[in-house]
Amino acid sequence: MCLTKFSLFAYNNKIIREDSLLKIIKPTPIKRVGKHDRERRVLLGLVDYYIQTGKPVGSNTLKEAGFEDLSSATIRNYFAQLEEEGYLLQSHSSGGRIPTDLAYRIYAHAYLNTNEPYPKQNPFEAFKSFESKEIAIFLQEAAEKLSWETNCAVFLSAPRFDHDFIANLKLVPLDAYRCLCIIMTDFGVIKTEVMHLPVKLSSFGIKRIENYFHCRLTNLGEPENLEPEEETIAQTFYNELMLRYIVGYSNFIDVDLYRTGFSRLLFYSDFQDTNLLASSLSLFENAHSMRLLLKECKALNHLRFWIGDDLSSFANSSPRCSVLTIPYYINYKPVGAVGLLGPTRLPYRALFSLLKLFSDCISETVTKNVYKFKIDYRQPEQSLYLKKEESLLIGQSRFLIEDKRP
Repeated sequence: MCLTKFSLFAYNNKIIREDSLLKIIKPTPIKRVGKHDRERRVLLGLVDYYIQTGKPVGSNTLKEAGFEDLSSATIRNYFAQLEEEGYLLQSHSSGGRIPTDLAYRIYAHAYLNTNEPYPKQNPFEAFKSFESKEIAIFLQEAAEKLSWETNCAVFLSAPRFDHDFIANLKLVPLDAYRCLCIIMTDFGVIKTEVMHLPVKLSSFGIKRIENYFHCRLTNLGEPENLEPEEETIAQTFYNELMLRYIVGYSNFIDVDLYRTGFSRLLFYSDFQDTNLLASSLSLFENAHSMRLLLKECKALNHLRFWIGDDLSSFANSSPRCSVLTIPYYINYKPVGAVGLLGPTRLPYRALFSLLKLFSDCISETVTKNVYKFKIDYRQPEQSLYLKKEESLLIGQSRFLIEDKRP
């Protein structure tokens, strides 16, 4: 029987109108992939393909790369829409499309919190066997390893590890009246100071002064064969370097920063343009900007990325590069962060997994050694820091610093 809109029906022993029945019995919605979802899928697929090949992507190419369910005409329509929205640019040479920074951001966001396991063998497994109080050396070696694995420049911030002391002093002549003084600590930290020479020293004179430093630091024996003029220089240098180290050690207002691997960026075709390389170099060489990026990551306590213009507030120019950062921990407390700097065409998906693995490995290793060797650490402070040990060090200055002037 054909029913009109106002036909009556029996429902649960009640007589109701058909239009009311339609409100009670609602059809189960069928989940379908909407246009927006397909458009997003096409965008992510194009970015993924471009990251792998570095070549503009055409509709037929993308269709053959896992989009067989869409026609080439449909893909071209999506390309046109994405280009209009600012996600793609058309390459005039081939007619294919390339992603913009906006597209890279969408791609990176899509995989930022996926927690995908790293698909290859853990390259940082050897970190776990490290046992030493020279944590500064370990962090530098870890940064080198990360740079090697990613072909990116790496920068890493670290807290200040306490109870450290000067283990050795070396001199490197720069010219007739200047030398570079290298300060090496028991924890593997290296500091440098440029000192003025009142007279030109021979290589043998430099060695005798270094021997003087060794005798003073170890309190073993007396320096031998020093000329009176060399002894005066050695005493002056030793006193000056000790005071500079103590003041710098106590007045800790910025995290220690390690940087490495910038030359590896030359392997990327994206940086064959010297202007692009120069803008990235200016950012990498700006220690203040590097510290700000790492500080923000540590404060937010999660993996972060900056792509292209995102970095403009950290540089004088507009860097055409990307930065990825992740914090690391001592006993689950964020104490520093590590960053990667590379071109915008980076394998974000794989690098996110690798950075999480790196953070886990160095966090475990640093935590283990801090507790094993009873090492304290601290974060930067705006005021002068003097713990009991450092106060004693100052108080012992009569032993550390001498004045033999008549």
